[in-house]
Amino acid sequence: MRALKVLTCFFLLLPAVSCRKGFVGINTNPSLISAGQVNYNNLFTNAQLQTSGNTDGNGYEDWRNNLIYSGCLIQHFASIQPYWNGDKYLYNPLYNSAYWDENYTNAIANITEVLKHTKTDTAQFNLYQITRIFRVFMFQRLTDMYGDCPYSEAGLGYISGITTPKYDRQQDIYSNMLQELQDAAGKLTDARPNTIGDADLLYSGRIAGWKKFAFSEMVRLAMRMSKVASDSARRWVNIAVSGGVMSDYTDNAVLLHQAVTGTPVANGSGLILIGNDPNGYRLSRTFINFLKSSGDPRLSYLATVCANPSVPSDKGDTTSKLQLGQPNGYDPPNSGTPYDLILAPGWSGNINSYSVVNRYTFSRLDAPSFFLTAGQTQLLLAEAAQRGWISTDAGTYFRTGVKAAMQQLTRQAGAGPSDEAITSWMDSNPYNGTLEQINTQYWVAGFMDENECFANWRRSGFPLLTPVNYPGNVTGGSIPRRFTYPQTEASVNAVNYQSAVSRLASGDKMTSRVWWDRP
Repeated sequence: MRALKVLTCFFLLLPAVSCRKGFVGINTNPSLISAGQVNYNNLFTNAQLQTSGNTDGNGYEDWRNNLIYSGCLIQHFASIQPYWNGDKYLYNPLYNSAYWDENYTNAIANITEVLKHTKTDTAQFNLYQITRIFRVFMFQRLTDMYGDCPYSEAGLGYISGITTPKYDRQQDIYSNMLQELQDAAGKLTDARPNTIGDADLLYSGRIAGWKKFAFSEMVRLAMRMSKVASDSARRWVNIAVSGGVMSDYTDNAVLLHQAVTGTPVANGSGLILIGNDPNGYRLSRTFINFLKSSGDPRLSYLATVCANPSVPSDKGDTTSKLQLGQPNGYDPPNSGTPYDLILAPGWSGNINSYSVVNRYTFSRLDAPSFFLTAGQTQLLLAEAAQRGWISTDAGTYFRTGVKAAMQQLTRQAGAGPSDEAITSWMDSNPYNGTLEQINTQYWVAGFMDENECFANWRRSGFPLLTPVNYPGNVTGGSIPRRFTYPQTEASVNAVNYQSAVSRLASGDKMTSRVWWDRP
């Protein structure tokens, strides 16, 4: 019933969404739609769906940013296809800017409208606080991908006539986001009505869920600052722990998708992996080898070997011992180049012997999106404890985080490692007191949330990855550090764009580091 309602809400809102597809249009034509015609609950639903990465119903930004770039850069994926640019650090400006292009004109515009029209409506008090919290999550992902970006003036074209928004400094964005989380979470109250209900796809407006989301997001933000503002990071981590964070996989922020092609209700990454590009990639040797080295019980739920990956109905064999990862940085077999896959050490002799994403779990149109999880949160707290910032034993947080990350697989297709298998694996792979172990487990726990994994890898430096140095790469053979701004910004928002670029050490390049990214 809830799935039907969500889908219905989305299609009822399609006219409002189409008005926002053109940035110039939403800033110059106030007659497109009036405030009285908008259901702001549905607009909030839309913002959540769009944030999941499938704004156009064709997996646009998920395909380009989440999979082709982030997923390959952190070596969850590998590809011999030339358009999977992230595998070899090649530059595609449109792929780089996909998330920016889609979100500013859709999700950000929508959430800004909800924020404006609920701020002074006392009946919508809790929805306003929830909107503030979710807006932080949206901008955290954007600023982590690009660095300085429009924040304080974003989405205000129609509302305030600001068509060339300034780029706020990332450190200022972070400061404001943390304050927003603390204030909004503190004001959420069960004494006020739940006016959004099932239009909220994450928690159905439940206060307890959103409070844990806010404080868990606070942990993520705080730990992102570990190298540039450690005192502030420590203070915010302690505020979050006192407020109450996610500790069990049932606390996870999960958006449930539907197998409806051509609409944003489908999982964008799942659509690409099983529909639009099922044969364009393989799982990386780095990732598969790491999982196999410890006998990780998640492997059979993450990977499968298909006789012909081009056939979506070929679900393959998920047996752990059969899984094989493809090395990064190679051309198609028998291409005759110096990077021909047949020249790779351990060449299997058949491209289809390499694993793809499990088609029973993640590689599905209706695979859920995990925005923020207990596994991620507890692992970050393990790092905070290891640094001496909080008092609870780091090993306790580590064990809780790994267990929650494994248990959340039951949300993928109703099955995952048994509690006995999880306990046995953790007993055989105990916490060793290193940041490398913590953040490498974060890399596993965040599988398919590739943009987040890329961000945490840049911050922590773990897992230790061996870069590729393919001819024509734009980084000199180093793994990229950020996404570049849309090229159109240089003309449509030139002054603010140039100001932001001047603050990047190497300019608007993939090798420049954002504020919190330090060696």
